[in-house]
Amino acid sequence: MCGLCGQLRFDSQVVSDDSLKKMMKKMVHRGPDSNGFWIDGHIGLGHQRLAIIDLSNHAYQPMIDKNLGLVLVFNGTIYNYQALRKYLIKQDYRFFSHSDTEVIIKSYHYWGEDCVIHLDGMFAFCVWDKVQNQLFVARDRMGIKPFYFNLTDKAFSFASNVQALVTQEVDKSINSVALQQQLSLHGVVPAPNTIINGVNKIKPATTLTISAKGKVVEKTYWHPKSIRLKEACTNDQSIQRTHELLRDSVLKRMNATDVPIGVLLSGGLDSSLLVALIREIGYNNVRTFSIGFEDINGENGSEFEYSDQIVTRFKTQHKKYMVSNSQVLTRLGEAVTNMSEPMVAQDAVAFYLLSEQVSKHIKVVLSGQGADEVFAGYFWYERMKAQTGSDIERFTKHYVDRPYEEYLQTVDLKYHSGNHTETWLNHEFTKENTDTFMDKVFRTDVTRLVVDDPVKRVDNMTMAWSLEARMPFMDYKLVEYALSMSPSLKMFNKGKYPLKQIARGLLPNSVIDRKKSYFPMPALKYIQGEFLDFMSDILTSSKCINRGIFSQIFIAKVINKPHNYMTPLNGSRLWHLALLEFWLQINIDE
Repeated sequence: MCGLCGQLRFDSQVVSDDSLKKMMKKMVHRGPDSNGFWIDGHIGLGHQRLAIIDLSNHAYQPMIDKNLGLVLVFNGTIYNYQALRKYLIKQDYRFFSHSDTEVIIKSYHYWGEDCVIHLDGMFAFCVWDKVQNQLFVARDRMGIKPFYFNLTDKAFSFASNVQALVTQEVDKSINSVALQQQLSLHGVVPAPNTIINGVNKIKPATTLTISAKGKVVEKTYWHPKSIRLKEACTNDQSIQRTHELLRDSVLKRMNATDVPIGVLLSGGLDSSLLVALIREIGYNNVRTFSIGFEDINGENGSEFEYSDQIVTRFKTQHKKYMVSNSQVLTRLGEAVTNMSEPMVAQDAVAFYLLSEQVSKHIKVVLSGQGADEVFAGYFWYERMKAQTGSDIERFTKHYVDRPYEEYLQTVDLKYHSGNHTETWLNHEFTKENTDTFMDKVFRTDVTRLVVDDPVKRVDNMTMAWSLEARMPFMDYKLVEYALSMSPSLKMFNKGKYPLKQIARGLLPNSVIDRKKSYFPMPALKYIQGEFLDFMSDILTSSKCINRGIFSQIFIAKVINKPHNYMTPLNGSRLWHLALLEFWLQINIDE
């Protein structure tokens, strides 16, 4: 788990070490254990390392294989690297390290661009091929690892976060397409766009090949289907297969490390089930970590009641942390500074503060992100299914944060460039290989929306403290199988039925059957007091007014009655606006 950056120039200029160092400085938190850069005229690569596999200096990056004429920078973990290493040794490859990094180099040399098909893991990497005189870039199937880039006729520049990339000469103006999606899909801006015109990101399951002259070829190497399998399974067989795949997912994530692993334990079904499966596959002395906040308006700010039950049952080595609302506000700016893109979810700050504490004890954790999307755990799925109308109408009514008409009232006239969210959804929903409307919803959620909401959020907030998060529910083999399951099976009994059945006998029924909850951060939902003052100051500041994104008339309405402006997913529209402006002030203006 690391931070990477680099530049391939197409003009007559050479890459400067100062340019790479500026980007690397913005990624130190992603990899504080070591760093390095490599420059060869028009190509330069930089890297910040968090040592997880092969802690020796043989695994330092940029990794150079002189015999093969390849140089690599890599962020992530390849879970099947040991099996690939054995196979490649049989093909007469010799290894100088025991790292998964070197396995990627050899895999690329052996399979070429098809190497990504053989890699099972979370990854973003870049290989400079001296023989072909080209750059090969790849992102994992689920988009767990970030990869941002800027492409002009002069250069292709890239980095693991936007903050690093904007140290270069990029267009920092607001992307009109992204703005409408940002304010419609609760912070999700699907690749390739970002909120900044000069910064793009690679789509999940996608590769780019960039020649020394600037020709770019994009390929998508994974196209998951959301249709029933030809050989029908009984419900019991489907649940059993899910259990096997989830257990395998946990096992390979536990095995691919040379450092201890813990679990972020919320007290919900997902993270609790991970603890149970870790014990089931034979691991003892599990370390768990929980966080809680103050209650507001009768909404609980912690789930300790449930996480404590898991700790007692499995006798984990547990630490829990209680955070006051005053701490949330004073630390909010730090969390926003570490967001590669504006993230409105209430639990972003929670993950940031929890990761700070966890990183004092451990380097790698398992997290339950993705379970709700993969196994239909959210309340809005049932509402969408029951809704009448077109596919887009059924989805929009219960998911999109604000009607398009309200968006037009919210932003300045220059950003009235079309309903880009609806256009994007139409594109996603008309892709081949789905059986029903709910199949379209689940595939879009799992392969696109989840990438830029919970997955990105967890990666950013944990890596802010040099902590690697692994997400077993986002295993691509498990996702493929879940997409093939009947939506009615996943949605039965208020959702996540297969996981609930797997958990019977492993977890207390009180944890399995509890009402669905969300990582609590009430202060960013029920905006009042000093939080309301804070957001009001941001949105009425001279910077915000001069930037000219929002209509100040509409801003005044929302500030005056914030509780009247809640989203279908129970989020605060005031917070959405304030967060975007706050992020721009911290990460783009300064």
